[in-house]
Amino acid sequence: MFSRHRRKVRFLLALSDVFLIVLAFEAAYRTRLLLQLEHAFYLATPVKILLVGYGLIIWVGAGLWLDVYDRLESAPVFRVLRETLRQCLVGGVAVVLFQYFLRLDLSRSFMALFTLYTLLLQSLYRLLAGSLTKVLRRGFSSPQHVMVVGLGERARRLGETLEQSAHFGIKLTGFLADGAAGAPAQVTLDKVYPVYPLDQLPELLRSRVIDEILVSVDGEGLPGVEDAFLLCDEEGVRIRLAVDFFPHVNSEVYLEKLGPFPLLTFTATPHDEILLLAKRSTDVLLSALGLVLLMPVLGLVVLLVRLTSPGPAIFRQIRCGLNGRRFTMYKFRSMCDNAEQLKAGLEHLNARQTVFKIPKDPRLTPLGRWLRKFSIDEWPQLWNVLKGDMSLVGPRPAVPEEVEQYKRWQRRRLRMRPGLTCLWALAGRDALDFETWMRLDMQYIDNWSLTLDWKILLGTLPRVLIGKGAH
Repeated sequence: MFSRHRRKVRFLLALSDVFLIVLAFEAAYRTRLLLQLEHAFYLATPVKILLVGYGLIIWVGAGLWLDVYDRLESAPVFRVLRETLRQCLVGGVAVVLFQYFLRLDLSRSFMALFTLYTLLLQSLYRLLAGSLTKVLRRGFSSPQHVMVVGLGERARRLGETLEQSAHFGIKLTGFLADGAAGAPAQVTLDKVYPVYPLDQLPELLRSRVIDEILVSVDGEGLPGVEDAFLLCDEEGVRIRLAVDFFPHVNSEVYLEKLGPFPLLTFTATPHDEILLLAKRSTDVLLSALGLVLLMPVLGLVVLLVRLTSPGPAIFRQIRCGLNGRRFTMYKFRSMCDNAEQLKAGLEHLNARQTVFKIPKDPRLTPLGRWLRKFSIDEWPQLWNVLKGDMSLVGPRPAVPEEVEQYKRWQRRRLRMRPGLTCLWALAGRDALDFETWMRLDMQYIDNWSLTLDWKILLGTLPRVLIGKGAH
């Protein structure tokens, strides 16, 4: 699998070992206290901290030294148990020698229990981790749709490698002909894939979900794909190159490997999987906490909306999410029930280009105007955040009709998961013109960090509480 993915897996396995080792130590200590053996047993707090700290260093270090974390993903059961046993034997022996040299004279039964509990917990976790990862992937993320540019033998082998990576959430959706004459209509591997002309790529990016493009062409075909690189760079589509070719683009470039294939990756959007995982974890924790804490208020708002105007309390609308994925966004209904039908007759009042925005919109209900002022109508989108359709911070999700009118450079905002708030919320919310709004989204994408997300979240709260900038 991609080298960056392996680094993420290595980090998560090491982090899980830290938790499991601490748990095993405490369980062994409690078990030994319960055993009515000949010698009394007790560890002072400084000794416990010393042993746990040393155990963590040795166990995780042994895992890295023996390459255990690189061998566990998708490994058969026997191999998982063998690698875990090797790591625990090294860790257990090292801890025994450590306490011997320090003359701590620890209980042998405690040391045996500590090693045994660690082996059992690590084995159980690692055997279940594969199934758990698949469940979480199905529930909280979408397959990565990938297309390959090229029809040669190298491109076919790259396609086969992608097929073998399907359990990682990769979905090969087709091939793009690199200009060679007599291109076939389809490529047959384990499955049959359609072949599209390379000049059809702009339309494919508009009409289909394409997360990444892998280029595998010979030296003579490289000049013919430069326009594809520039197009993907402008729209923020991640593109990987399986040959030694470096086009003139402004994306960040880094080298990865997919199995035996070296790939140069060009991306104009955030790509650090560890930081993005931390961002997603924050989204899940805060949105779940918010839904629980706000549940009574959410129920009250539902009741008020139903009592003050006819129609459902929740407004549903199709929006464009990450890389153009369509999803249903939820809001408290702030307009009359037939607001969408009245839209055509109010086009002349629209104060924005591309997006539809009317100052003092006549379709707003009295309650809806108040809900919008304090952004309470957006609260149901915490469910969208929990599901993975949205993030707490990111470009606002656009309706498909707006996306169709985007300039090419504006489409790059689709390459970041949409959010509840972003830089535009700090700069004026509804008072901003469309061009400024788009450029602030690009500024967010280009400078994204976890620190920036927290600054935006903390800066948005006071503006929402006083209703500043909302129309």
